[in-house]
Amino acid sequence: MGKTSKDKRDLYYRRAKEDGYRARSAYKLLQLDQQFNLLSNITRVVDLCAAPGSWSQVLSHKLGSNPDARIVAVDLQPMTPIDHVTTLQADITHPKTLQQILDCFKDGGKGDGLADFVCSDGAPDVTGLHDLDEYVQHQLVWAAFQLTTCILKPGGSFVAKIFRGRDIDLMYYQLSKFFTKVYCAKPRSSRGTSLEAFIVCLGYKPIPNWVPKLDLNQSTDEFFEGAGLKHSEDVYDNNEDDARLKVEFVACGDVNDIDSDATYSLDSDSITLDPVQRPTAPPYKKALEMKRDGKLARR
Repeated sequence: MGKTSKDKRDLYYRRAKEDGYRARSAYKLLQLDQQFNLLSNITRVVDLCAAPGSWSQVLSHKLGSNPDARIVAVDLQPMTPIDHVTTLQADITHPKTLQQILDCFKDGGKGDGLADFVCSDGAPDVTGLHDLDEYVQHQLVWAAFQLTTCILKPGGSFVAKIFRGRDIDLMYYQLSKFFTKVYCAKPRSSRGTSLEAFIVCLGYKPIPNWVPKLDLNQSTDEFFEGAGLKHSEDVYDNNEDDARLKVEFVACGDVNDIDSDATYSLDSDSITLDPVQRPTAPPYKKALEMKRDGKLARR
């Protein structure tokens, strides 16, 4: 979380610091859970694209008191440890990552070793070109779901960040093949000016006679081909013959709560709040080191 003037006056940003969360996005999961009851009666959870860890913190607070709970957070970036959470610095598309997650669940010694809930709040660096950003985000969702099909138990739930665009109804249709219910949800803590929303998939139903298996030499298209699903070869040409689905749009959170698009005036005695957890490996780390050593002087 930054420390710009707008950030300081964003009350979700300030509330996150006061509550000890690493990012304001924690409230998105809390509001999704409030609406869909996602975190009740579950013990095994996987948080994909987890850094900096605000969703993992919510999962830890909700499930950490259960000795049978196993929470696994996966990201390419390193993460500072969180109580009751096993962090893996790994690629979600790699078969070894799948085995690492399953090994973490086996340590519990109970159940079938599969996840009850998989979530992903990951997103690429946006370019401002909405069609491109939507496409890249969809590919990230499919990569997360590819792993999910290998670790999610029947009846489980999957939640992922999406960018709503002209072809999002194709994704709704495709994921409805795997779940009994699919919703598009917009938490109140998610800015209304953003294309961001969350696809909430409930009641996982594996495709009969299809055994998902990760393979580095296999594309996402090839992975889902056995399930009778195509998702990138033809679906972004806006072909009217493509199967599409309209799903219920659900607004999550108290309508009387903070407006995420507003910035509020601060009291005269307000203080600047330091980040709960500074970045472990920020992309600008080398620049900071060069500046400190006097190697980044203006020319």
